[in-house]
Amino acid sequence: MRIGLQSELDSLEASFQEAGEIVFRSIRGAIDAMRTQDVELCDEVIAFDDEVDERYLALERQVEMVLARQTPVASDLRLVLAVLHSALHIERMGDQCVTIAKLTKLSSHLGTRQAVVEGLVDMGERCAEMVRVSLSAFAARDLQQARGLHQLDDLVDTANRQVFQEVLGYVNDAEALEWGMRQITVARCFERIGDNAVDIGEQTAFIVTGEFAEFTDASHEDGQRPV
Repeated sequence: MRIGLQSELDSLEASFQEAGEIVFRSIRGAIDAMRTQDVELCDEVIAFDDEVDERYLALERQVEMVLARQTPVASDLRLVLAVLHSALHIERMGDQCVTIAKLTKLSSHLGTRQAVVEGLVDMGERCAEMVRVSLSAFAARDLQQARGLHQLDDLVDTANRQVFQEVLGYVNDAEALEWGMRQITVARCFERIGDNAVDIGEQTAFIVTGEFAEFTDASHEDGQRPV
């Protein structure tokens, strides 16, 4: 392999991992803001998204330069494409953190319900772990670890349904229902963060195997693709 190409690939992947770490911290901030109902922390999470966006645009430019100057092929090209796709998922996670922070801020004047807050914190913690695993699997090219994200995502989906069911019980309390409806959207954001982590895992599998395939097929209840 050309030394110049390997150097640029290493730099590209390092930049991706740095962007992932920034989003991981943003997720942690969103969880803490929700747990404490801290409006100032919500503002910090919202402002943090500018750095996430800047990192994403910088990664796009890096990808363009690698493709223009090095014309990678085979496994090197798969890595470049996987970084590009995964960076988009990182950027989307940042957007979802912003939505969580904004909804937490908007709901701060309403009374919280501890059962829902605890459920959302649990979702957030699981999602943060999924992001950590997805970045680790990508760095190590660990196919088994990447595929394990699907099982972690099932737990997030279950918690999402539990939050929804809890909020339905607020139908006779207007203020609680208003607050609860916003928390359903928060739960949906966490659920999407989990989905994006799974997508990064799928990009890891693409690098390793040379073939892209979703870990599950949502159109089939058993999660298996048709033969």
